[in-house]
Amino acid sequence: MKILVLGSGAREHAIILALRSEAAGHEVLAAPGNAGIGQDATLVDLDPNDPAAVTVFANQNAIDLVVIGPEAPLVAGVADSLRERGIPVFGPGRAAAQLEGSKAFAKRIMDAAGVPTGRAHRAATRAEVEAALDELGAPYVVKADGLAAGKGVIVTEDRGEALAHADAYLPSGPVLVEEFLAGPEVSLFFLSDGDHVLPLSPAQDYKRLLDGDAGPNTGGMGAYSPLPWLSERFGGEDEFVDLVTREVAEPVIRELDAEGTPFIGLLYAGLILTDAGVKVIEFNARFGDPETQVVLPRLVDPLSELLLAAASGNLEDRPRPQFADAVAVTVVLASEGYPQAPLTGRPLTGVDAAASVEGVHLAHAATAQSDAGLVATGGRVLSVVALGTTFTEARDRVSRAVAAIGLQGGQHRTDIAARVVEH
Repeated sequence: MKILVLGSGAREHAIILALRSEAAGHEVLAAPGNAGIGQDATLVDLDPNDPAAVTVFANQNAIDLVVIGPEAPLVAGVADSLRERGIPVFGPGRAAAQLEGSKAFAKRIMDAAGVPTGRAHRAATRAEVEAALDELGAPYVVKADGLAAGKGVIVTEDRGEALAHADAYLPSGPVLVEEFLAGPEVSLFFLSDGDHVLPLSPAQDYKRLLDGDAGPNTGGMGAYSPLPWLSERFGGEDEFVDLVTREVAEPVIRELDAEGTPFIGLLYAGLILTDAGVKVIEFNARFGDPETQVVLPRLVDPLSELLLAAASGNLEDRPRPQFADAVAVTVVLASEGYPQAPLTGRPLTGVDAAASVEGVHLAHAATAQSDAGLVATGGRVLSVVALGTTFTEARDRVSRAVAAIGLQGGQHRTDIAARVVEH
């Protein structure tokens, strides 16, 4: 199969590594990719956010399947253009991608579908923000309504800080002021063909920059999968997945289909387990990062078959995907200054040594080859992924691999999945 993957981050690298692991002889291309992706796929000079350019390339190169990684091409309508020409594409069209592109749209869909979520007010002015903050009270939750690369939300006890966050985004459009929901968070992915869904394995990610969930919000500093502690509350992971499939994913997919905007691609449900039950924090319209890096390495079924079945509307008769008993932990290595102002262009050393640790592989997020060797080109640079038979083993492996990598001013968390081990 000839597959084109759009994107340049660790999520896309994880997808490509999963496709390569099938040993099915796929020809995998990536646009624009990065230095690490270039070792596992053929990089092509193509703007992933240009619907016409992507469609022409796919036609001229006989692409069998296009996989859209990040959110920007979805909101730009790349999937719509490809479908109009009959090219199988894994990723929702522009209208359905509003589930991620507009928090207000997502709240409306959840309300229409009867999906449990927190109260929210859409605010277009500072006065409306102030009124909503006063009504909902602290802790204050303020979200940019549109895309913000995973960093558009603030949760704070400080009203002034919440207002300042709103002020930063109001010039670009409305914000959402939401009810604070307390409890552990879970990420759960669903493959959708527009009518049916198939769940993957749950994961938990870490948004804050520093150990102990301190510091600013980021796009994600680490993750692990599976979540053994779900058994205590739900009787098992399968029971939890069944509940979310029944009460969240299926109603949302049915509602979008009924409104004439079928969702074909990856539905990411960001969930919180409150004392009042499971509630949705947000939806994304693509694989999550860094959760993809720990979910896909455990997947037993061929990823290409699942993605093509979803893109072709053929999920109905497929069984639920199976996952290995292994556990996976990933730690993100970020540049100095991330997330506010990452310092880039610094060399990376020890990458080969890190990848040589048993059970470890690297998913590149922001790397490039220079005359001086491998350099960091963005905020989140590498996802160091370790598989193991236990969380203790996986954490030890990922720790040794991260320690082998040199990046001046590099930042990473040391407590990813530590609570699971302690528990």
